[in-house]
Amino acid sequence: MTDQVDVAVVGGGIVGLATAYALTLARPGLRLAVLEKEAGFAAHQTGRNSGVIHSGVYYRPGSYKARFAVAGAAELVAFCREHGIPYEVTGKLVVATGAAELPRLAALAGRGRANGIPVTELDRTGIARHEPEVTGIAGLHVATTGICDFPAVATAYARLAREAGAELRPGSEVLAVARRRDGVTLRTPAGELRCRVLVNCAGLHSDRIARLTGDDAGVRIVPFRGEYYELTERRRNLVRGLVYPVPDPAFPFLGVHLTRGVHGDVHVGPNAVPALAREGYDWRTVRPRDLADTLAFPGTWRIARRHWRYELGELHRSLSKRAFTTAVRRLLPAVAPEDLVPAAAGVRAQAVARDGSLLDDFAFAGFDPDDPRSPRRAVHVLNAPSPAATASLPIGREVARRALAALEAGG
Repeated sequence: MTDQVDVAVVGGGIVGLATAYALTLARPGLRLAVLEKEAGFAAHQTGRNSGVIHSGVYYRPGSYKARFAVAGAAELVAFCREHGIPYEVTGKLVVATGAAELPRLAALAGRGRANGIPVTELDRTGIARHEPEVTGIAGLHVATTGICDFPAVATAYARLAREAGAELRPGSEVLAVARRRDGVTLRTPAGELRCRVLVNCAGLHSDRIARLTGDDAGVRIVPFRGEYYELTERRRNLVRGLVYPVPDPAFPFLGVHLTRGVHGDVHVGPNAVPALAREGYDWRTVRPRDLADTLAFPGTWRIARRHWRYELGELHRSLSKRAFTTAVRRLLPAVAPEDLVPAAAGVRAQAVARDGSLLDDFAFAGFDPDDPRSPRRAVHVLNAPSPAATASLPIGREVARRALAALEAGG
């Protein structure tokens, strides 16, 4: 079976679905299909995160992450309100537990203000007013941070896109891609699908789809598993809202933090360890092809050399609940190992360059309407880890803009 559409979006996570929604808004009547290899949508990064609506305080001013997170947080709250999706604007604390962290805390406050985010500096008493059980010597309160149900958001994007005429095709893994002068042919288990423009929002497999299309941007997805615990129900009262440590700028993860979700549960974590499969949600899941791809990439070894001390600590906390509890106690002294029960893990689709640097910003490749020399017929989202869920509406519009421009350029 062969059929044809104008645009095929590969990947049914929150970014792919937001892109489909944006395309239907921008071009009514567009022939559009969303292909997802799983039986349902939002099965991976979207459905396995802590549900935080990030304010944008962490990100370099002027970057995609800063601009899209700040705009996206406000838009997402309005979207949730309009569509009856559970959400709450809780604010959050960023807490310094030692004097060495104070310069980084001050720099974070400056970055937040540069991004237009209201930030309040706190002393010990101020921290205690927000979170009586949390210990720190200084902190920041970021009022615009919130929480929501991201799978429900993705489901709403899918419904709105479908109602506007998009075809949603779960169970449609892309097995091969053939680029033609007049378009792209995708081979799936159900047959061939021809499109004028391919949009790659494949998350954990985005680099592979780009290479199948002939667009190798020189980066690879190196999967990191984020392992969570949650507080037992009787101990949830230890945490009122969201509490984060001061991030280490040398590593792209935020450290073990405390997150009260929209359904009352309190997540604790994550620690970040190498995953042995792109969808490796535990140590038992090993996929030889994924592992070989990771080990064959020079950037993997350069990351290891650069961060091996940090990663040894992460591995220790992964294998030892007592070590994990010790890390949590820096923020929450009252917690004990028996207060923590395992929760679902997630895998971060982190793009890494050959030199071992981790891409710090959202990254796009393929057709660029601002560069007439860019390759046509495909648009790739190569790096969209956190805060991509928060920023999904602005990201979707940006990808849709590129895809529609590619349609016009391709004829």
